[in-house]
Amino acid sequence: MALQPFTDNFADNSTEAGFQFTFFCAVCNEGYKTKFIESKTYNKGKLLKGIGGLIGAAAQIAGKYNVGYGVDRGMDAIGERFNGMSPEWQKEHDKAFEQAQSEAKAHFHRCPQCTQWVCENDWNEQENLCTQCAPRENVQIASARAKKKAADIDAKAAAAKVFTGEIEAKQTLCPKCGKPAGTGKFCNNCGQSLAMAVCEKCGAKNPAGTAFCGECGKKL
Repeated sequence: MALQPFTDNFADNSTEAGFQFTFFCAVCNEGYKTKFIESKTYNKGKLLKGIGGLIGAAAQIAGKYNVGYGVDRGMDAIGERFNGMSPEWQKEHDKAFEQAQSEAKAHFHRCPQCTQWVCENDWNEQENLCTQCAPRENVQIASARAKKKAADIDAKAAAAKVFTGEIEAKQTLCPKCGKPAGTGKFCNNCGQSLAMAVCEKCGAKNPAGTAFCGECGKKL
């Protein structure tokens, strides 16, 4: 019996012990895992030896990569893992799958525009479309306002004058004693004046003790 899922974006997490399925949203890919249904044939010894490990591995693969095994069980490699199970188990599996779909459908919406099944988070209830086809107006407005606010802040910061002091070189070492002179007008160690020497020719300021002007070369 071929399975007919309402969406092929699902994972079969069933094992020999029971049945469980995860259905995924086409937009955010978040999954809804259905309730576990215990297999009635599991404890009756009707399963083939060694099949359990294969099914467990198949369920792990499906759960890890968030992919379903397709519309037809015989068309998919993961579905083929179930071929060795007993007919009773197969019937239980198909019945559990139909039950799981009914449970999962209550948590999804089918968009009439793109025909994708999406979860509540990605459904625009005002437009009856998914948020990809019809983004929520309040979300779009809030996003646009935030981008405009950030742009205005950047523009305001670029135009703001944040430094109002004079830009000039500071003497760090005393030209007389060679020790750190501090930031005052005189050396903290020997008292040498640290005033900038002004060139008589071009008016450029030069560090105290400089022999020639750094701008025009005139002897100071």
